[in-house]
Amino acid sequence: MTGLDDLPIRDDLRGRSPYGAPQLDVAVRLNTNENSYRVPEPVVEAIGKALAAELRDLNRYPDRDAVALRADLAGYLGHGITAAQVWAANGSNEIQQQLLQAFGGPGRSALGFVPAYSMHPLLALGTGTRWVPAQRGVDFGLTADEAVAEVRTHRPDVVFLCSPNNPTGTALDPAVVTAVLDVAPGMVVVDEAYAEFARPGTSDALALLPGHPRLVVTRTMSKAFGFAGGRLGYLVADPAVVAAVQLVRLPYHLSSLTQAAARAALAHRDALLGTVDAIKAQRDRIVGTLRDRGFRVADSDANFVLFAVGGDQATAWRTLLDAGVLVRDVGLPGWLRVTAGTPAETDAFLTAMEKLS
Repeated sequence: MTGLDDLPIRDDLRGRSPYGAPQLDVAVRLNTNENSYRVPEPVVEAIGKALAAELRDLNRYPDRDAVALRADLAGYLGHGITAAQVWAANGSNEIQQQLLQAFGGPGRSALGFVPAYSMHPLLALGTGTRWVPAQRGVDFGLTADEAVAEVRTHRPDVVFLCSPNNPTGTALDPAVVTAVLDVAPGMVVVDEAYAEFARPGTSDALALLPGHPRLVVTRTMSKAFGFAGGRLGYLVADPAVVAAVQLVRLPYHLSSLTQAAARAALAHRDALLGTVDAIKAQRDRIVGTLRDRGFRVADSDANFVLFAVGGDQATAWRTLLDAGVLVRDVGLPGWLRVTAGTPAETDAFLTAMEKLS
């Protein structure tokens, strides 16, 4: 039987494993930062009607540029953003891949501040972009001076900044983004997949877009909207950036059904985003309870919490799994990450954590 090593794949892909989190059948799954709340029935009905309206025309290609969807996304974002500044794809991963196809590639580099989203170096690998990992501080923070020093040293073609950061949950001071924009020779991508969960007073990067044509903000409907299965991510940037990614996007990459479902979800955003405050409450409950029990916990502006286990994280992960709770081992020695879910899921997690006390 032919194995992977028998095929003439690229040398830099040999020995690699595909990205993925364990998909195990356990009672409480809190490992992939999904929204634990099911789609409300009125929204289910609205999406169903939107999809039904597209079915007879599936013999035709979809709107190649998803103009109506981009207009709806611009309306949701505010800040005076227009459809010409928005581009949508099958999740923010595809958006970021397109950005690296357009602005990275062989002979170019991308820099990120780790620990951060583990897909960024994989996307760099897949596009032939050299990955440069710069380290965050011991508290997972990132100051403007630290970020500027790394950018000046490595002069990357693309800089990834995550706010809130995954897996730590920490948000960036906008001054860090501004400082990086002032010295970066190429594009600056701010990954804001968890922006809707930020604590009051936390700023996003959308306000920095005017006057910064090399700034890109990427977002997703997977988390706050509870639309992970719908696969819809998007970027916001200068219209010239949208024109650049259109050079590398696959034709008709966003299906008619995806566009229709996403537009229906956006039309019912109040119902879908109604779970955000409940999730934030459980996140803050997890942070407070674990700290009261003596655990070290990172500040979080996301829908998850990173916490130290005081020992081998793989052993701690197995202990929680044996108790029926699946969390994420992100490969950070001594730390695990848990998604903030429903009150009942939080109860189960905190009860399981007693085994680690």
